[in-house]
Amino acid sequence: MVRILEKTKKEEIERWYDDHSDAILKFILMLVKDYQQAEDLTHETFVKAYLSYDSFQQNSSEKTWLFRIAHNVTIDYFRKQKPLSLLKDFILSKTDPKRLPQEMIELKETSLELYQALEKLKDGHRKVILLRKVQGFSVKDTATILGWSESKVKSTQFRAIPALRKQLVKDGYIYEETI
Repeated sequence: MVRILEKTKKEEIERWYDDHSDAILKFILMLVKDYQQAEDLTHETFVKAYLSYDSFQQNSSEKTWLFRIAHNVTIDYFRKQKPLSLLKDFILSKTDPKRLPQEMIELKETSLELYQALEKLKDGHRKVILLRKVQGFSVKDTATILGWSESKVKSTQFRAIPALRKQLVKDGYIYEETI
């Protein structure tokens, strides 16, 4: 009986991996800006999901639950980094935008400009825009993933969109008249 449950659990996690790993990898990649590290953290996300499978209460979708785990794994990664290492990574990511494998960047020029502008936003603004507008999560699911209230997600999004527009104007990607 235990083997049957373990097999079902494994099959479920494998299905979740097939369905959601690409989106989770892209989400983590936008936060850590290092492809290898993003792959490692994505793998760790699914290992933690497997180990915590029995605690999944299905109050939200598995995608929301997995993104919550991915967010927490990424936050833990940043907490473990030394401040000088974080500074070095930040400087390198600004001076070498071609660090990522070419096949990973399947973005049109305008999308690339958008992602470059997103990198310059506050962490909370970037996360809300990525989850709400890029990944398509609801306010409720975004709140669950980030561990925030729904009102905080709404107010952050309200401030994040104008901040993104301002950054796009500042970088010369759009003109003020087009806003």
